[in-house]
Amino acid sequence: MATGRYTLWGTPHSLYTGKARSYLIKKQVPFDEVLVGDPYFAGTVVPQIGHFVAPVVRTPQGELIQDTTAIIDHVEAQGEGVVLAPAGAVQRVVAEFLDAFGSNYLLPLAMHYRWSYRDRQDLFLQVEFARAIPNTMPYENRLATAQMLMGKFAGFLPNLGVTAAVIPAMEDSYAELLAVLEAHFRAHPYLLGGRPSAADFGMMAPLYAHLARDPVPAMLMRTTAPNVARWTERMNVAEIPDSDYPDPGGDYPADDAIPETLEAVLKVAFAHWGPGLAADVAQFDRWLAGLSDPAPGTLVSQSGERQVHPHVGRVSYAWRGVTMERGSQPHSLWQLARAQAMADGLDGAARDRLTALLTRTGGTDTMALRTARPILRQNNVLVLG
Repeated sequence: MATGRYTLWGTPHSLYTGKARSYLIKKQVPFDEVLVGDPYFAGTVVPQIGHFVAPVVRTPQGELIQDTTAIIDHVEAQGEGVVLAPAGAVQRVVAEFLDAFGSNYLLPLAMHYRWSYRDRQDLFLQVEFARAIPNTMPYENRLATAQMLMGKFAGFLPNLGVTAAVIPAMEDSYAELLAVLEAHFRAHPYLLGGRPSAADFGMMAPLYAHLARDPVPAMLMRTTAPNVARWTERMNVAEIPDSDYPDPGGDYPADDAIPETLEAVLKVAFAHWGPGLAADVAQFDRWLAGLSDPAPGTLVSQSGERQVHPHVGRVSYAWRGVTMERGSQPHSLWQLARAQAMADGLDGAARDRLTALLTRTGGTDTMALRTARPILRQNNVLVLG
């Protein structure tokens, strides 16, 4: 771990490590990737963060940053590396929204394809999870420990809403998303056109580590959406222009334009994620109303414990012909609010363009959702603003 470089602690099979890694590669800043089995990570990094979580990045100045959004914000603020944010105001809102969509909505679906099909990919997962265990342990012991960890992660499915009753609707939702992404990536190398943005990194989180690497969903992606699979490969190399296309790209569309094929992706995202977001807002406000002292800085957590993905009670809502029941997801609301704040800051022609885009793609109601109090992220956890 040389000085003047970033250090990324994570694992190959980690959903959010895939997002951070892809960003650092495309940003073209020097970094070293270290597995979380590293003794320094367990002994020094985890106590400073406050809980075990991956990824974590150490900056060249020695600062530790957790959460992919915070990592990207920090590196972007340094003004170094390749430009990965469009200049267009509407483009930025769209990129931020798709970052939130990929990072949050697709998490349960990615977990479903990993754990509901565990019997068909168990050895692969066992070997992958063993990579996160210190390599000073005998390999067979690492595999046995991996099996225990796998049981813990598989146990998260019910709280994510993954049950036998909803799995067919979830898989149909994914098929629709893959279809519109496949059509888009036939025409463009990245979501906003010729250059990656926050939209691509947010979507890489689920679409790479789980859905493009785990054997069962990888076969599904490669046989039904090969251009999506190719995009996951493209997102892990530093070069930006891609000669797969007549116009290899290299920049965002001029005049704040949104690729026509991306509008179909936005329609799916708003339609599929909107009902859950509305339920999350309602439950957050119920939880907030029940607090005796909702002072700024209050931990957003039903249990009162620090958690990577906290909830504030359960939600139940109609979704795609079934009833979805799961833990609420305030992290989704926190990240969506970033796109909403960008949208709220638009005026004039940019605001008119966004309004028209939301009308065409069915996103008006979703972008209008608001919690009674803002959610902030401080000291690696969500708190009340």
